[in-house]
Amino acid sequence: MWTLANSDLKYRLTLRISAVSAICFAAISAVVLWDIDRATRVELNDIADITARTLQLQLNKTRWVNNPGATFPDLDSIASLVMRPGLCIAYRAGSGQMVQQFCGGAQTQNEPPTAFAVVHRAMFDHGREAARPVLFGDRPLGEAVAWIDPAVLSADAWRELSRLLPVLAGALGLLCVLSYAALARALRPTQLIRAGLERIAANDLAARLPPFDLAELSAIRDAFNQLAENLATSIAERNELTRRLIALQDDERRHLARELHDEFGQSLAAIRALASAAGQSAAQTSPELLSECDSIARTASDMMSTLRGALFRLRPPDIDELGLGASLEGLVTGWSRRQSGRTRFEIRLAGAVDSLPETIGLNLYRIAQEALTNAARHADATQVLLQLTVHDGRNAPAAIELTVEDDGRAGDQAVRPGMGLLGMRERVAGLGGQLNFESRQDGGSRLHVGIPFATSSNPPLSDQRVLEECAA
Repeated sequence: MWTLANSDLKYRLTLRISAVSAICFAAISAVVLWDIDRATRVELNDIADITARTLQLQLNKTRWVNNPGATFPDLDSIASLVMRPGLCIAYRAGSGQMVQQFCGGAQTQNEPPTAFAVVHRAMFDHGREAARPVLFGDRPLGEAVAWIDPAVLSADAWRELSRLLPVLAGALGLLCVLSYAALARALRPTQLIRAGLERIAANDLAARLPPFDLAELSAIRDAFNQLAENLATSIAERNELTRRLIALQDDERRHLARELHDEFGQSLAAIRALASAAGQSAAQTSPELLSECDSIARTASDMMSTLRGALFRLRPPDIDELGLGASLEGLVTGWSRRQSGRTRFEIRLAGAVDSLPETIGLNLYRIAQEALTNAARHADATQVLLQLTVHDGRNAPAAIELTVEDDGRAGDQAVRPGMGLLGMRERVAGLGGQLNFESRQDGGSRLHVGIPFATSSNPPLSDQRVLEECAA
């Protein structure tokens, strides 16, 4: 209904008010035209009555008074009294023949528009006439007839309506301006509501709406603030739960690494020692078994190498002793050595990296470890850059930024199942941060992690509650 796509509420409501007002003004104009037509009909009936009575007096004088010079009908005296532009009066005999007729000249000024004349003639019967019988005694001899030229009727209606149209147009324009101003004032709080929703969408869960005067907006404000508070509490509890689950997972990994080292590692060492001893005995007694003993020893050595790699992934270096910076440098160096020059790894550290808490440092190490693994194994990158920056809050908000960029093949490779993006997101969410992954179509990808220093002040979940929520 005369609206534009994505137009604001004030504009749409103003258009609707204007449309309703225009319809009301059109109805007023129709009533005015109807009243003009009714007044014209009354005037014609009065003129027909006057003409009929006058002709009847003339007839009586002619028949009963000795006045042979009088003529009938004589419309001159009547015309001088009632005649106006476009008006016609006539006497019609009983046979239907017009005996005498007088018409006033048509008015040439204020010609109505053609469209208005067509509509006016369609709305009202311009061909009607007012007729009154002329009696002689009780017997009708003819009729006195009066009518108005249709062009004059349209011109008269247009002249009267044209006086009203400027007033209606001015009133409509003023109504539109006042309506828009009133709506703009009444809907001003919606801008605050929109700003609050945008802050919530940007993860600013501290956003709250102020009190409003309108009861409807106050109800929206109460619901919004309650939802924002519940959302902040839920996200804080989820982050705490995620952090504790990841901590339990890391503890389980350390326990598994210790078990593998103590049990499986010693068993492999014993197998390799036994294979070496059996090889020495076979060299003297059964030379044909020497190759099998060497094969067992080599297999045990390969398994020991595989086990050391698994233990390194399960149990990272002691960050508390070595520091996060040295641990990350060791991680990058290890990948460079394993790739044998196929992929160039580079690391850049800025800020007080080694002053971070152990929990944050361990999670950052795990995120960097997974990101480098994805870049080396799945993206076929030739260059990988790892950057870690710690802002102290003086020149920038206190936060930690971890970025891993590579020039791997095009496509969003890191979102495939089993490539660790979900685990990284869980770790970042547990620290109250955000993770963004960008993959360029021309090749390469960028992983950015931002973690604020100030985490949620909500009390941490108890271990019992963690177990209960995990079980649920």
